[in-house]
Amino acid sequence: MPGNRKLGRTSAHRHSMLRGMVTYLLENGSIETTLMKAKEVRSEAEKMITFGKKNTLATRRAAFAYITKEDVVSKLFNSIAPKYMERNGGYTSIYKLGPRRGDGAEMALIKLIGEAEEHKDDKKDKQDKKEQDKKDKQDKKDKLNKKDKQDKKDKQDKKVIKK
Repeated sequence: MPGNRKLGRTSAHRHSMLRGMVTYLLENGSIETTLMKAKEVRSEAEKMITFGKKNTLATRRAAFAYITKEDVVSKLFNSIAPKYMERNGGYTSIYKLGPRRGDGAEMALIKLIGEAEEHKDDKKDKQDKKEQDKKDKQDKKDKLNKKDKQDKKDKQDKKVIKK
């Protein structure tokens, strides 16, 4: 049951850690952490997204009280929560990654649902930009080569005229 895990920390330390992890999750879309921490973060992050869906002054203040960065709160209310308006919970997914080298703790990746499509779009945009940059560089090279050929031709013509 969420909220019952002590995670080997005092209550103040645990609360502070979870606030930081929820902020980071909402800011970046995914976190790699231990499985137990991921399960706790999921609970708190889903509460914050539910606050974002309600979008009242009280929920905004509650989000400001929990999330540690103002720009993440505005991102939550303006871009993250509206994506989940038709969804009744289950805004995150947890993927098990296997044991951590060193202490063998079970690792997990927690992501916001729908971030994978955004990252695919970002990758596609980056790839398109790279292709456009390559094309631009090739065009520049072609122009320079044409200019060099024209300069050589002009020099030859000048030599012919001088003779």
